[in-house]
Amino acid sequence: MPETGGVREVKSAGRTVELLEVLAARGDRPARLRELADELGVPRSSMYALLQTLTDRGWVRTDATGSLYGIGIRALLTGTSYLDTDARVRAVKPYLDQASTALGETVHLGRFDRGDIVYLATRESHEYLRTLSRVGRRLPAHVSALGKALLAERDPGGLPAGELERFTANTLPDRAALDADLALVRERGYAVDREEGVTGIVGFGFALRYDTPAVDAVSCSVPVARLSEDHERRIVAMMREVRAEIEAAAHALPGAPDWI
Repeated sequence: MPETGGVREVKSAGRTVELLEVLAARGDRPARLRELADELGVPRSSMYALLQTLTDRGWVRTDATGSLYGIGIRALLTGTSYLDTDARVRAVKPYLDQASTALGETVHLGRFDRGDIVYLATRESHEYLRTLSRVGRRLPAHVSALGKALLAERDPGGLPAGELERFTANTLPDRAALDADLALVRERGYAVDREEGVTGIVGFGFALRYDTPAVDAVSCSVPVARLSEDHERRIVAMMREVRAEIEAAAHALPGAPDWI
């Protein structure tokens, strides 16, 4: 059984968290009891009891037949509380507004989490409106400018060797290509995602270095059709300025907990 800081993991708690993470990762694809039991290696009777407990408490929802399961509304409430109580998210949001207004483009704040990037805040361009908010969603770090900006700040040894998960035809194909790209990120001071995560979208990512290694980053996403050389230079200059202002503001936060 795994240990954390010398304390044995509570098996039932670990199983509950794993179940919620599996359901959250499935998105709009609800799961059946058998699928969940098989994926987590749990007897179906134990999985059924756990699902019933979590359904009763609102962490899991089920359909009218009681045979399909998905993530429940309590997960949303907890996630919202995370965003509302994070001092750095609150501090960054006005700068996202500033950058999005000045550039006319979509700007994001993301956080590194176990090899992925999680979107914490987004300010959408009025020129290119998405129908689905990214907040709370995650992507593998290697397919986004946000993620690559943060990978460049740390040892990427935890990433899998060999082929990388592909999202588009432009996704970096393997660790060798990623390592070469991260070297460029370190050299120029920011990351570029040229349709590597979403076809038709280019991203520019900037690590926020108020932590070491950085765990947060901001980015600007631009449709390829609107990206000229002049506009790219303007985006990079504006986002560099915004990064400096955010870092100064975050360092001045009074009494912010040093979360780990």
